[in-house]
Parts: sequence; structure tokens; C-alpha cells
Amino acid sequence: MLHPIAKAREAAGHTVPPPRPGAEPLATPAPDDVPVLALRGAAVRVAGRTLWSGVDLRIGAGKFVAVLGPNGVGKSTMVKVLLGALPAAEGEVRVLGARPGQANHRIGYLPQRRSFDASMRIRGVDVVRLGLDGDRWGVPLWPSGARRRAARQRVEEVIELVGASAYAHRPIGNCSGGEQQRLLIAQALVRRPQLLLLDEPSDSLDLPHQSAVTALISQICHQENVTVVMVAHDVNPILPHLDQVVYLAEGGAASGTPEEVITSSTLTRLYGTPVEVLRTSDGRLAVVGQPEAPARHTDRHTSAPCAGGGHAAG
Repeated sequence: MLHPIAKAREAAGHTVPPPRPGAEPLATPAPDDVPVLALRGAAVRVAGRTLWSGVDLRIGAGKFVAVLGPNGVGKSTMVKVLLGALPAAEGEVRVLGARPGQANHRIGYLPQRRSFDASMRIRGVDVVRLGLDGDRWGVPLWPSGARRRAARQRVEEVIELVGASAYAHRPIGNCSGGEQQRLLIAQALVRRPQLLLLDEPSDSLDLPHQSAVTALISQICHQENVTVVMVAHDVNPILPHLDQVVYLAEGGAASGTPEEVITSSTLTRLYGTPVEVLRTSDGRLAVVGQPEAPARHTDRHTSAPCAGGGHAAG
């Protein structure tokens, strides 16, 4: 029988890689002139098929970016490329000024959502604590003295940041889907990452919880100066919060600000079928008639190799 903490890690989609010698628990700031993400002419192929190509992107600190498109076009695969789990077939990719995979200790990562079983008794606060050192030992090992107090304070801070203080001490299995997702976001943030990769964090949530989680992520992005790259399927609920978008469809790609990319002409070209983009009376964009492509490439609920506790492997 799995230990409750191990079960919690498995439910969250995490694996436990070997420890990284000398790894620091908190991120080291990158120089201000180094973009958090830089892609130039990037492309990826899986099983001989080009999923996307020609991606050009330069993202600075504190920006909220969404990777959009229908199922099967390689949105989750882009996260794997950024983590260094899958090489780019063409072009250049730099993450926090390094090759993909070399700066993963400064990345927070939330895989596609897997619900906790209702019988899971481990508390939400313990799930968040896994973000501190669960990638190295599989269970949280608390230091003594000042370091222990600092670690405890950081866990409390990040739980408060995501608005989960009221239920953090409940068993995680007794929390709602939206509450679980907030706790997992806290887990991914606990080491103060510079880059947060979120793979469909609102998947399986109802519309009110989708909106609440998206608003929370946007607030954290700008308040904490963390760059967020979020994979999403439905563009309309998140569009008002975005600084930049990457739109993938049937091998093609377009990137830029929402106003540059979310247009009828661009989406019609990407999809090869008419897509209409409207502007509401209050100035918001809305995509109408977005088609759904067949999922030829299946990577849903397959997480890239990563350290546990919501932190990417180093």
C-alpha cells in the first residue's frame, strides 16, 4: 500500500527524479536583460509528424502567456519542450537564458489535473509542503531552527496568496476541485519560481471556478513578477487576462499580443475554415465558431518528467 504522501504525489501527476546535488530551494534571479523565454523558428515533431513550426516568441518577467488551440495540436508538447523533456526539431529555444532543462530548478510546474481520491486523508498544507523538498526525498523533511521557521512561513505565505487558508488543513480529498487546484498552484509557487508552467489548470472545472482560477493566476503573475505560461483549450474565459498568446493549429502557429493574434483572418488561416472574432461593447474579444480538430496526437494527462512538489526537475 502506498504511503499517503506517495499517493498524493501520484494523484498530482508527479514523479520523483534523483536528487540534484547542491540544489538551492529558492530561485536565483536572472539578469534583467535576459528574457524568461525566447523561441526562434521553433518546431517539434512527434512520430515523424510536425505538430507545430515557426514559433517565434520573446517573453519577459511578469507576463501572462497562454498556449491555445484545439486538442491534438501539441500544446502540452510545447510544455515538454520548455522543460527539456522533448527536443525541438528546428530553431532555437532558451528558457531563463539556458537550454531547456538546465534551469528547471527555477521553474514551477503543474501538470494536467488529476483529481485526488475522496479517501485521501493527507492535508492540503502537507501537499503544499511537498513543493519545498519533495522532489529530492519523496517526503518533506523539515530543517531545524531558523530554516524550519522560514520554511513554515513560506508555506503559510503561499497558501494565503492563493486564498486557501480556510481549507488548507482539511484532508485534500475533502476539498472541491477548485480548492484542490489552488493548493496545487501554491505547491508550484512555494520555491519562488521565476517561470510557472501550467498545463490546463482549469480543465474539468465549471465556468465559475475556471474564471476564479484564471483571475488568481493573473494576480499572482503580476503581483509576484512570475512569468506564467498556461496551456488552455478555451480561449474566451482567459482572454481578458493575457499579455501574449501562442496559437497552435494543424502544424501552424501564430504568436504575439491577443490583439495581434486573435483576429478572424489569423484564426481562419490557422484552422483552414472560417473563424469569427468579435469585439464586445466593453472592448473584449470573443472567438466564435472555433472548430475542434481531431486529436491525432494524444499527450493529455501524460506529464513530462519533473520533480515532485510542483517543481520541474533539474
